[in-house]
Amino acid sequence: MTQQPLLEHLIELRQRLVRALIGFFLVFVLLFHWSGTIYHLLARPLLQHLPVGSHMIAIEVTAPFFVPMKVTMLVALLLSLPNTLYQIWAFIAPGLYQHEKQLILPLVVSSVSLFFIGMAFAYFLVFPLVFSFMAAVTPTGVSMMTDIDKYLSFVMSMFLAFGAAFEVPVVVVVLVRVGILDIPKLRRARPYMVVGAFVVAAVVTPPDVLSQTMLAVPLCLLYEAGILASMLMERRRARKGS
Repeated sequence: MTQQPLLEHLIELRQRLVRALIGFFLVFVLLFHWSGTIYHLLARPLLQHLPVGSHMIAIEVTAPFFVPMKVTMLVALLLSLPNTLYQIWAFIAPGLYQHEKQLILPLVVSSVSLFFIGMAFAYFLVFPLVFSFMAAVTPTGVSMMTDIDKYLSFVMSMFLAFGAAFEVPVVVVVLVRVGILDIPKLRRARPYMVVGAFVVAAVVTPPDVLSQTMLAVPLCLLYEAGILASMLMERRRARKGS
């Protein structure tokens, strides 16, 4: 661990922030030309289940421009995230002890990876099933045509919900690592976790049983994965201590 004057820390922080912003801006500029295509890819799970002759609509005058741009900014943020995380890590790593680096780096990598996996789970598995169900229950004489801005809001909320849900193993491991919980307590809390998973799913997902179940079940499985990872971590610490 090294020490630097406050002014040098502030200068380095500014440099790291500028590099992170430049990385994001460059990716956004490169993708901007294909913003319409990017939005089409985001909307594909819904478009594939719209009835023949139906399409998405734009209620606001500026929505056809700003909504694809928002999606492109989100994609640019995700694609530039490795650079952003590297800049953050390069700034804080010199001030950490070796054992802190060994704990924080795997947690950050696993957290980001699990969040992306959660988003992919929502896009490739949940969206097709939910939109297929919605199309099937649409009453006769009603056209299923969604505003592109409202669709973006729905997708973002689902991405956030499933991305956060897939962080459960990391949260469990951290709570065990800092001593707030232990393995026996986690096992005894299983029934409460199952109930809590369905309550959370009912709050953050659309009011249909399918999407709620597709969030609650992974939550329960990820909770078990967190217990397993915590057990392996504790065994590893015990071997090192012996």
